[in-house]
Parts: sequence; C-alpha cells; structure tokens
Amino acid sequence: MHFALLVAGIAGLWLGTELTIRGALAIARRFNLSEFVIGLLILSIGSDLPEIAVAVDAGIKGLVGRDASGVVVGTSIGSVVAQIGLVLGLAALINVLVLPRAFIVRHGAVLLGATALLVVFALDGLITRLEGLVLVLAYGAYVIALMNGETVPDRVPRGVAAGGWKSWLALAAGLAVVIGSSELTVATAVSLARAFDVSEGVIAVLIIGLGTSLPELSISISAILKRRTELSVGNIIGSNVLDTLLPIGIAAMIAGTAVERHFLVFDLPFVFVLTIVVLAFFLGRRGVTRPEGLVILGLYAAYVAIKLTHI
Repeated sequence: MHFALLVAGIAGLWLGTELTIRGALAIARRFNLSEFVIGLLILSIGSDLPEIAVAVDAGIKGLVGRDASGVVVGTSIGSVVAQIGLVLGLAALINVLVLPRAFIVRHGAVLLGATALLVVFALDGLITRLEGLVLVLAYGAYVIALMNGETVPDRVPRGVAAGGWKSWLALAAGLAVVIGSSELTVATAVSLARAFDVSEGVIAVLIIGLGTSLPELSISISAILKRRTELSVGNIIGSNVLDTLLPIGIAAMIAGTAVERHFLVFDLPFVFVLTIVVLAFFLGRRGVTRPEGLVILGLYAAYVAIKLTHI
C-alpha cells in the first residue's frame, strides 16, 4: 500500500510539473517574454519543481519536529545521479552529444563547485539556516551570471497555446497537484523507511530521485530527437546545478537539514567523480558517443546496485 502511494505521489509530481510548465509557457508567450527568460526561468526551474516542492514540504515538517532531511538530500542527490547517469547516457545512445568547450568548462566548473560547496557545508552532519541561505544565494548568482552572459536556445515547444484562461487554469492546477503530490511523496517515503527499517535517504535516492527526474528525461530526449543537443545537455547541467544548491538550501533555510554519513562517504563523492567523467567525455574530440553513453549508463547501474546491496 505504501509503495503504491509513493508511485502515485511521484506520478502526481510529474503530471503537475507538465501542467505547470505548459501553462507557464503559454502565459509567457502571450506577454511576449523573451525566449531566454522562458528557457531559463520556466523550463529549467519548472522541470525541477518536484525537487523544490519536496524540499519545502520536508522543511515545513522539520519545523513541527518531523525530520525528513534524508528525503530532501536523497531526492536531490538521486535526481543529479539520474540526470547525469541515466538521462544523459540514454541521450548519448540516441545521438552524439557535442557542446562548445567553453560551455562545458564554464558550466562544468560551476557544477563541480556547487557539489564541493555542499560537501563542505555538510561535513559536520548539519546544513544550518545560514548555510542554506548561502546555497540559495549561490544559485541566484549563477542565474544572474547566465542572464548577463549566455544565449539560451529557444525551448518553447511547438503547438503551445497563446495563454488564455485555460493556460492560467493549467498553471494553477499543476501547482496544486505538485503541492499535494509532494506531501504524499514525502509522507509515504518516511513511512516506507520506518516500515522496512531502512534510511529515508536510500528510498529518496533510488525512487524519488529517479521519479522527479522524469521532466528532465522528457525534455532532453525530445530535444535529442529534434537534434537540439545544446537544449538537451544544457537543461541537464542547469537542472543539476539547481538540484545541488536550491532544494537542500531551501529546506535548510526553513528548519536546518541533517546529512547522513553515507551521503558524505559515498553518494556525494560518486556525484563528483561521475561529473568529472562525463565532462571529460565532452571535452574529447568526438564528444559523448554511444560507447561513452554505455560507460555512463554502466556507472549509473553500478551506483544503483551498490545502493540496493546496502539497504
């Protein structure tokens, strides 16, 4: 029963995100917002709405003494690993992924720096409200830097409506579904962990983290099929920077976030190593080809196997 509720919660997060993004895109087009703003603020942040919603809900639970820190940290890490390992690996099997070296160096450095900053703050086992604020501000600085120096490709899908009352209804309904689904997902994950005597973080990494990556998977695969590599990989990298900084930062600002030891000794180092491997593939002459994609998928499979054997 608990597992069925968890699946329902994750499905609701995906459905709510799809409704929210489509409604927001339509409204943005009606008010003639730039393609840059649409791409950066709506699709990038919108596709990470599940992780943010889970973080806010868990943070609020922490205020009333129901700690769900493991769900927040596990969801963020699981989402990052799923996007780099699974989504990007699958994308490489469909088409060769090539990006400008300057883009990879700049954004790859930001992603590695964000991971390092999170590790430093988590070394004592607790991310305080002040440290959470720093994480949120770091993401804000990243967005401002993007707005000042990057050209974001048009990410608006064809066929999006012009933004009438139905678009506002879709936006409101999507947000409502996301909020309700985040509550169901977090509560069910905590109940599952207690029922099976396993860490909340493990459930969050293996199930919630993968489930909340479905929007990125949908956007990236669709972009690859349309041969828009920059859109696909850019969405993954931008989403990973957000997932590393914003959800944990928001939850920590609300009530502080505890970080379990296994995240420090295995999960975060794995994220760092996986990111370096993927960036090295991109910096190669051929980009990320099918063989490299298989290597990336193999690393993701190994990560999942290790997590499953240590439940």
